[in-house]
Amino acid sequence: MHFVIACIDKPGQPELRQVNRPDHLDYLNGHADQIVAAGPTLGDDGAPNGSVLVMEFDDLAEAEAFAAGDPYAKAGVFDSVSVKPWKKVYPKE
Repeated sequence: MHFVIACIDKPGQPELRQVNRPDHLDYLNGHADQIVAAGPTLGDDGAPNGSVLVMEFDDLAEAEAFAAGDPYAKAGVFDSVSVKPWKKVYPKE
């Protein structure tokens, strides 16, 4: 089942994101086979201000555990995180 993990950064802390980026990327690489799409959201200035991941998990609890284990989440980068089931409609396969 697919899930969308939408994260919004705490304002005014771009250095916290940057310092934790290598650990975040290692974490994602360890789950690469579950990633449908992933990347940062951007502010008007083009700087990252959050993250969106579409991933495959067996259930909501597994998706929430993944989100909680993200080094960005553990470091306090995010102001909020939502995890919701998602259904792919387009493009059709």
